[in-house]
Amino acid sequence: MARNEEGTRLWARHALLGEGWARDVRLRIGNGRITALERGVARGQEDIALGVVVPGLGNLHSHAFQRGMAGLAEVAGAGADSFWSWRELMYRFLHRLDPDDFQAIAELAYMEMLEAGFTRVGEFHYLHHDPEGRPYANRAEMCARVAAAAQATGIGLSLLPVFYAHSGFGGAPPAPAQARLLHDLDGFAALLEAAAAAITPLGDAVLGIAPHSLRAVTPQQLHALCAMGDGPLHIHIAEQQAEVEACLAWSGRRPVQWLLEELPVDGRWCLVHATHVQARELASIVASGAVVGLCPITEANLGDGVFPASDFIAAGGRFGVGSDSNVQVDVAAELRLLEYGQRLLARRRNVLAPDPARSTGRFLFEAALLGGAQALGVAAGLQPGASADLVELDTAHPALLGRQGDAWLDSWLFAARNGAIRSVWRAGRQVVADGRHLQREAILGRFATALDRVLH
Repeated sequence: MARNEEGTRLWARHALLGEGWARDVRLRIGNGRITALERGVARGQEDIALGVVVPGLGNLHSHAFQRGMAGLAEVAGAGADSFWSWRELMYRFLHRLDPDDFQAIAELAYMEMLEAGFTRVGEFHYLHHDPEGRPYANRAEMCARVAAAAQATGIGLSLLPVFYAHSGFGGAPPAPAQARLLHDLDGFAALLEAAAAAITPLGDAVLGIAPHSLRAVTPQQLHALCAMGDGPLHIHIAEQQAEVEACLAWSGRRPVQWLLEELPVDGRWCLVHATHVQARELASIVASGAVVGLCPITEANLGDGVFPASDFIAAGGRFGVGSDSNVQVDVAAELRLLEYGQRLLARRRNVLAPDPARSTGRFLFEAALLGGAQALGVAAGLQPGASADLVELDTAHPALLGRQGDAWLDSWLFAARNGAIRSVWRAGRQVVADGRHLQREAILGRFATALDRVLH
């Protein structure tokens, strides 16, 4: 990887800054962060020259280990196939993973994220114990493996340890297949302390908390969890219609309605999916300042439904995108499917961009950039003080030839099948060159060994 000493300088012919596109931009970098930004300057002898540069995007929701089972759940069972039948296969796959396997799969997922333009990941991490549900000697062993995978690949990490205690609303007893996930509050507090130590060597990692879902925690546990830290708070919510119906039967209220009426939800929160919401709930989310975490590829793969993004964005809602089950890791595909889903519902084009001042691609990218950064607890974009995370587009790619300005983003997101990313820099270090991660072969080798053991 390229060195990142005090005084490293990157110079971009074109860069997407907070105020829009700028020419001839120099980024001075120290300790992985942008220390100064200059516009309209000639390239200096010490500058590393780049072409068209955009900020790296945050992937606000990932279950890294599920990358290893991608494509293995595409055969229908005897009854109607759904998220719930997919989950049974996922539990069987999870049961076979040891720490080495888990780390190897996470490295593969994080490598692919970087190659796709994600430079930070929110790891919604719920695999904590051994296959029998016993804590490892190091309580945070699996959190440490997440951190090791981030270190090996170079991706930024916002670690979100998951609290999971029940199988259904009202404190229903957990199922045997959930043994590796379970905690009580004291054990989880100890896990958080150990996880904080595990991520400290990464330098700019963020620690949050993730109550898994309203069905997996009791109200009392949820209140206690919210008091355990001051970092991001993420929760799965209203992903499935069956979840909404179960919540209504338990409480008389819908999941998002219950959460916003019972807790002081604010900008620390990320409501993951929130697929099945009504207009009043949308308005309440907007008023809270929380981010909605949308995972269009996974939501389509699982048959979850389509979030009413058009109404939410028109009302000023904040969103980001995540790769969730990692069935496909692709920034452009997530944003494209988000827009296309709304086009299919509305039966018109260019639905989500609120006005002609920005193209659809630029609006989607910038909105996901801001929402993702908020949800992951970091500063957004190319600005002094922020991490030096950036993506260089390949303007020689057939889909980007002859483009300028917003058309670079539109053509990447909507027209480039692959290969539109030339290089990626994370915390001022180059991690991707010519579209390939610098450690790709070693990471692929470890992944192949792990999958051979787990699947065979």
